[in-house]
Amino acid sequence: MKYSITVIAAIAALLLTQGCSSVLKSGETSSQENTTTQIDRDGRSNNNHGGHSNEQMHHNGHANNHQSDRSIITEAKLTAPKNIVPNQSVPLVINIQDSQRKSVTKFDTFQEKLMHLIVVSDDLKIFDHLHPNYKGNGRFEVNANFPEPNIYTIFSDYKPSGENERVNLMKLTVPGSTPVPQDLAKYSNTKILPDTKINLNFSQPNLKVGQEVTLKFDLKEAANNQPIKDLKPYLGEKGHLVIIKSSSPLTVSDYIHAHALKNSPDGQVQFVTSFPQSGTYKLWMQFNRNGKVNTADFWVNVQ
Repeated sequence: MKYSITVIAAIAALLLTQGCSSVLKSGETSSQENTTTQIDRDGRSNNNHGGHSNEQMHHNGHANNHQSDRSIITEAKLTAPKNIVPNQSVPLVINIQDSQRKSVTKFDTFQEKLMHLIVVSDDLKIFDHLHPNYKGNGRFEVNANFPEPNIYTIFSDYKPSGENERVNLMKLTVPGSTPVPQDLAKYSNTKILPDTKINLNFSQPNLKVGQEVTLKFDLKEAANNQPIKDLKPYLGEKGHLVIIKSSSPLTVSDYIHAHALKNSPDGQVQFVTSFPQSGTYKLWMQFNRNGKVNTADFWVNVQ
């Protein structure tokens, strides 16, 4: 079967300032088929906790390692079929290039992968976390599934060798009648999966802009409400957390990628982060029980 190809180019320019922080600019391009790519970027900062990976997240959630002022300019180009059918496997190709359109060929592993691809519908109803396969010469490939007609935002999170993490934002449209957005006003702190009950608690009563907060996820057996004892590492940590602010359109500054604290008690996964803006955020916490990755989602409000 032959596909017409729509090429969506997402250009990410990362300019390092002195020390550990970086400043990003914004830009917008549009594809041939009315699929747009918009990239809004803000600063990143580092806070190293004694060599552990339990990093404190600021701004867009990335805590960078101490680097020199040297940095390359990178871009990510997404290639996907023109006409995407819901609930069918869709091949995606992502090419990482420098400002001269030459392939970036070397990448560092972080959280056990060379690239993390976060796919969300713009109403945040749908979430997927993928790990594209690296084929060499800057080319990553992965198959994705888009459950329903919608506008999807794709965050590609990768780390060129010796550089800080980069996040590119790409847009992809699945044609058809888009469902009416769900009501966001549901802030339950409890999520019940088939075999696990997850309670979310905070280190402070109210979430406020710019304030460091510890997010505590208590995991218990759904059957007897006892703390689970079979939690296994996922991506090298006790859990994985993606946070995205509800906004239109979604931008890179709406994306937070947090890391689990190493010293979380048994049956609990903790993350330290901060929220850069007021508003409604959705959290997806992922954890591994007996080789199965589970995802628990929560809405939170930040004042």
